[in-house]
Amino acid sequence: MKSSSCEENNKEIADFIIYIRSEKGLSENSIEAYLRDITHFANFLGSKKMIEVVAEDVVAFLSFLKSAEYATSTLCRTLVSIKVFFHFLKREQTITQNPTLLLESPKLWQLLPEILHQDEIESLFSQPDLKTALGVRDRAILELLYGSGLRVSEVCALTLYSIDDHFIKVYGKGSKERVIPVGKMAVAAVDTYLNLYRWQWDSENQHALFVTMKGKPIHRIAIWRAIKNYARLAGITKNISPHTLRHSFATHLLDNGADLRIIQELLGHANISSTDRYTQVSRSRIQEAFQRCHPKWK
Repeated sequence: MKSSSCEENNKEIADFIIYIRSEKGLSENSIEAYLRDITHFANFLGSKKMIEVVAEDVVAFLSFLKSAEYATSTLCRTLVSIKVFFHFLKREQTITQNPTLLLESPKLWQLLPEILHQDEIESLFSQPDLKTALGVRDRAILELLYGSGLRVSEVCALTLYSIDDHFIKVYGKGSKERVIPVGKMAVAAVDTYLNLYRWQWDSENQHALFVTMKGKPIHRIAIWRAIKNYARLAGITKNISPHTLRHSFATHLLDNGADLRIIQELLGHANISSTDRYTQVSRSRIQEAFQRCHPKWK
């Protein structure tokens, strides 16, 4: 079924590219941008056919891009690509209703992730089945997203050597390196995953920390979908994404008295390194604030 859906979607995308190349007179760069955007959307849909897409699917995809910290300009361009694509499908009578007809620019949408309360965090974290390999892996991912405030892209890029002595080294936007404390619960969750399952999965990337059961480095879409599923199981109706946990991480630290400069350092915001008004915070001071203020350190 999935193969059939993929083949059908690929044919429609190929027909669309032929259409915009022959009738719209677009440059190759523009055509490649359309192809990249629509292919990304098709990959996000998984086994769903284009003829089954509704407006909520498009919103979910753009929400995913927003949570992955894509620029607003990228969201706007992607929406334009998707709207033109579905206009083409309607023109070709492949679909009877255009699901993007009433969608406005993402600039006008409220796509910011919400904050989870502590009881919601606990409920979310209790959903992965720790009797299964994927459950153990996903619990470790959740612990790092919330326990260290990582971006989902940073979690995907972690290696077996990223965590050392309760500190984690990550490379954020612009390949900027930062070192963040890791709480005991996160370390324990990662150790359990490493000891029980990671070594069993042959990996095409031998150094990737989080991999699929086929050994491929995990993709942020897979993490996004897992969190959506766990939120549903936990009965959480908020707009949950990986960025929700990062946002909750910062808010809970601030609520418990952490200095704003330390939070900005932990999050890896660019203005920490590019402006003089922020004091460079020592590693020991970061760890002290982290241990004192973060609810899942203990």
